[in-house]
Amino acid sequence: MAERVSASDYDSIRLINQVLTLYYVQELTQAEVGQRLGLSTTKVNRLLQQAREQGMVEVTIRTPFQYLFDLEARLKASFDISDAVVIPQIAEQRNAMVHTLGRAGANYLLGRLQDGDVVAIGGGTAVHAVVQALETRRSYDVKVVPCIGAVQGRVTTDVNHLATQLAARLGGEAYQLHAPAFVDTEKQREMLLSMGPIKEILDIARQATIALLGVGTVDYQTSRFVQFTALSAEDMKWIAESCGGVGEIAARIYDIKGQPCAKEYANRTVGLSLQELRNIPFVVGVAAAAVKTRPIYGALRGGYLDALITDEAAARGVLELSEHDSRK
Repeated sequence: MAERVSASDYDSIRLINQVLTLYYVQELTQAEVGQRLGLSTTKVNRLLQQAREQGMVEVTIRTPFQYLFDLEARLKASFDISDAVVIPQIAEQRNAMVHTLGRAGANYLLGRLQDGDVVAIGGGTAVHAVVQALETRRSYDVKVVPCIGAVQGRVTTDVNHLATQLAARLGGEAYQLHAPAFVDTEKQREMLLSMGPIKEILDIARQATIALLGVGTVDYQTSRFVQFTALSAEDMKWIAESCGGVGEIAARIYDIKGQPCAKEYANRTVGLSLQELRNIPFVVGVAAAAVKTRPIYGALRGGYLDALITDEAAARGVLELSEHDSRK
């Protein structure tokens, strides 16, 4: 038996139904609805708000890429990050995916960037793609600074080159960190960090307002990380199997929970630590493909990213890992 309602309740709900029908179905403006029903625009607005608050209105959005937007929403909710951008999975060559990822990252960065920002930049293929995709209609009064030493001979890992290119495309000022990313001993690293010019640049990086960073794997068989470090395949295997390393950001390795690991190796890296990177107010991470699932998941769990630019394969993989861990 239907629940009894008073006449006044019925009249009120009937009026709201008329307002909803005219506004949402017939697509009249609030002023037109008011004219049709003899109500003020303020009254119409109040009734629409009341209907939404009481659950009388359900909004269903069906855009062509709604499934990607749903993945973005789930990533933000699961990891409490500010933003996520998920590009479609591209069945073509890897170059096409990297290009699309770079364009998405460039658009996001420009939407976030403000005059006066200090941008800390890391290396990697995805970061390089973002820099190459940048097209601006105006100059930005920004500074761009490396957050890690450079690896010469490869445009994707020469962070000084990437900083110069990014600053040039933005119309800003670039700083150079004249130090290698990796040294042989902790003592060598300490000596470099004590040098005035190097300390000065890293101090500027520590004051960054935004960072653009790649997320890399540490798999000894497939990772490009192996190619530009002085570590052997055996070293990398030890980092993955004995230390539990799953990914790296700015050459800082972490485990599946996002905790720093492989300390002996970290003590030979010239650049900001994971904690210092996390202290930057807004960190944009750019990485894609299924192989990046565990590195991205660890980075999100560690709280190193405020925004993630990725693809469908990695996004689904990360969410599956999150759901699996939640069930456990």
